[in-house]
Amino acid sequence: MSAGAETIDKTVAGVAAALGEVADGATIMVGGFGDSGIPEELLAELLEQGARELTLIANNAGSGESGVAALLRERRVRKIVCSFPRSSGSVWFERRYRAGEVELEIVPQGTLSERIRAGGAGIAAFYTPTAAGTELAAGKETRLLDGREHLLEHALRADLALIRARAADRWGNLVYHTAARNYAPTMAMAARETVAQVDELVGLGDLDPEAVVTPGVYVDRVVRLRREEAR
Repeated sequence: MSAGAETIDKTVAGVAAALGEVADGATIMVGGFGDSGIPEELLAELLEQGARELTLIANNAGSGESGVAALLRERRVRKIVCSFPRSSGSVWFERRYRAGEVELEIVPQGTLSERIRAGGAGIAAFYTPTAAGTELAAGKETRLLDGREHLLEHALRADLALIRARAADRWGNLVYHTAARNYAPTMAMAARETVAQVDELVGLGDLDPEAVVTPGVYVDRVVRLRREEAR
């Protein structure tokens, strides 16, 4: 182990230090699928901080009164890229969308996942047959491959990724709890900066290397924060 590696410590104290300064107009990837793996406290701090005109990339457009839904409620979101804009309790997205206050880009779920993965892998674009011949193909380049029409889909990248993991060490290596893994690993690779909210911090060497899903090289800041300790 090098001397420099010995001094690496990506852990910070509190959500404000973890989030840092988010500029107006930033593009932010938000991990989570349903109620699993959502970085609720980081999103609450983003709301508190006050950044506006945000572009959010997420699986859905939020529900209830917290997280992505709260950002929509307070008119902080200019555009959302997601697969499921309508879900149980997604009243704030519907209100803002119907009022013409937020732009929507619907992306089929598999395509959304692959566009994020491509962003992290340095792949500018790819062809897929998904959504060919539907309204989602409007304005997109098409090509006939293997006898099927394919759409050209461009990679997604972001200024910031907000994710949640089960545990981390001070180098930023992450492990997840079952389905909470969802989009987090690919989002961490596709963003200029990645902030991880974790339930547990462990010592170096305490994570099984075979269980580490997101290597610390893709993570910039880690904050240990259980939901009951959020405020």
